[in-house]
Formats: sequence, C-alpha cells, structure tokens
Amino acid sequence: MSVTAGTSGWQYRDWRGTFYPPGVPQRRWLEYYAGQFATVENNGTFYRLPPQETFASWRDRVPADFVMTVKASRYLTHVRRLRDPAEPVRRLLEAAAGLGDRLGPVLLQLPPDLRAAPQLLRECLRRFPAAVRVAVEPRHESWWTDEVRDVLAAADAALCWADRAGSAVTPLWRTAGWGYLRLHEGDGVPWPGYREATLSAWAERITATWGDGDVYVYFNNDQNGAAPRDAARLAAAVTRRGGAAERAWPGGDAGG
Repeated sequence: MSVTAGTSGWQYRDWRGTFYPPGVPQRRWLEYYAGQFATVENNGTFYRLPPQETFASWRDRVPADFVMTVKASRYLTHVRRLRDPAEPVRRLLEAAAGLGDRLGPVLLQLPPDLRAAPQLLRECLRRFPAAVRVAVEPRHESWWTDEVRDVLAAADAALCWADRAGSAVTPLWRTAGWGYLRLHEGDGVPWPGYREATLSAWAERITATWGDGDVYVYFNNDQNGAAPRDAARLAAAVTRRGGAAERAWPGGDAGG
C-alpha cells in the first residue's frame, strides 16, 4: 500500500519560520512546498473556482510526480446542494483540466446540515468521468446507511474518513479501490497538533484497510504549523508498519 500525505492548503503566513524558511518569498511557497510534499489539497477552490489558466500555472510550478487535490466549489455542494450538478461539475472539470496529469482526487465536502440524499449524490457522481477520482465527505449522521455506502461503491468514490480531536467522526467504510482521510483538529499539546498515539492508530487503520491500495491523507490543522509536522509524522508511522509513503517533509517528523 502507498500513502500520499500532505496538507489542506499551503498559503499560511504563520508557517514562515516553522515550515517555510525565512528567505523563501511567499510567491515561491508552492514550489518550496512541492519539494517537501508530493501532494496538497487545494481548499481555495471551494470559495472561488479559478480559471483554467490558474490551474495550468500551478501545474507549471510543481514537479511531475506532484498531485493537487481540488475541493469542489461551494456552488455545487452548498448553494445547489448537489441539485442539477451537470453544469457546475462541467465547469469544475474544465477549469481543473489545466492541471493535466497533476490533478489528484476531487473532494466533495457536503454541508453539515445537508441530510442524506442518495439519489442526488448518485446523479452528481455520474457526472464525473471514470478517470477522475472523487472523495465525498458527508457531515450529517443521516448519511451513514447501507444505501449511501452502495452509491459510493458503485461509483468507486471514496468515503472521506474524517477525524476531529483525535476521534473518527465518520464510519470507516472502504467504498473504493483507494482511500481518503482528512484530519481537522488534533488532540495533542500544543493545539491543534496530534498525539503520536493517535497518528499511530490512524497509520494502523490505514495499513489494515488499504494493504492493496493507495490512500490520500490531508491535515487541515494549519494553526501553529501543526499540519506539515503531523503529515510528516503520519507518513513515518505508515512506513514503520511496512507501508510505502511518498515524500512528506523529510526530517519533519523529528521528535514524533
């Protein structure tokens, strides 16, 4: 199995001096980040979908083995709430095509007050070509049903496993030939980092579930520079269990 770990975004000013060396200008942060990690989850696309030219410029700034996950626009998930998905999905895919072979999965994060709507989800997933991996992060407990699980599995879409404060907030279903995990807020000190025991537990779950697949893992606990440190520590924990991990801030797991 192989894990590709990174962070949810890269443009955090408080990472200067902890992750970004002081001498690296902000306009070069993506290039520096892509030299340390093999993936990033682009959350900015949720708030504003850039034109294809912007995606193409990101592609030109990262190495050939780097992948960028794209969080779907809030227009699809929060405004339309999955209704009439054809046009917003088309716009998303046309723009993200600028990434070429650097395009990773597309993340659909659903509103916390959106109750289960399996038929809407099924229709939305049908709009994505088979070559595009889609992860879905529901946030209302009504989604945890066999029907929803079957909808995801039929589309080879990954249920996004999610953690908050060191505990899983989603079922740990395997619904696709690949996996996706987001860690939002740790249980360690200093906040919002993760305890080593918690990261080890997640590494154990990943290797036990995805021994024959690959998994994308993103840390969304950006405050105090926790995310890059924890991503490096999680990747190291996976390798200690015999799994493979793409580059994840070599040396960044020191002390973990």
